[in-house]
Amino acid sequence: MTRIVFIDTETTSLRPDRRAWEVGLIVRSEDGTHDTEHHWFIDVRDLDLGNADVMSLKIGRFYERHPQIAAEHLSSPAVRREDEAMRQIERLTRGAHLVGAVPNFDADVLGARMRANGICPSWHYHLIDIEALAVGYLSGLRSDEPPGMNDYPLSLPWKSDDLSRAVGVEPDEDKRHTALGDAAWARDVYDAVTGHA
Repeated sequence: MTRIVFIDTETTSLRPDRRAWEVGLIVRSEDGTHDTEHHWFIDVRDLDLGNADVMSLKIGRFYERHPQIAAEHLSSPAVRREDEAMRQIERLTRGAHLVGAVPNFDADVLGARMRANGICPSWHYHLIDIEALAVGYLSGLRSDEPPGMNDYPLSLPWKSDDLSRAVGVEPDEDKRHTALGDAAWARDVYDAVTGHA
């Protein structure tokens, strides 16, 4: 079985020069029998907060959740320097398929920050987007129904929460827009669609 890593990042902005301030990975074993969670907060010294977007920080609750900001101290066991975190993330994602909600967003920021730290990103180039996966799955379910006889949310723009509910996964609002929470949500949607027990 190909390795799968469920992924999410919380970032300082939506721009191409954004930095990931929180990263969550759930690594599925190659035999598919268990998942291992990994989580990092990036040291504020590596974030270039002068170039951040306040709305992006607000969505992920940066000021409430980042240990160096919320607790007002300079170090925490959960905080890593960017180069150290990127080396660990590269090792865990090497050769793996990344699965997430719009995973190219996460792959782009992590790839850019790995390269800025002299690290070559090495995950598999086929990324798996759970929203597109859910739309395909739901389209297949409704292919035998007469027009107008379904209520699946397939028209654009897609809303990830609606798609999630349509495949039987209720989004956890308390964990949304946390890196590990959104990685777990991506895993749950992926498993619901693929029938992974």
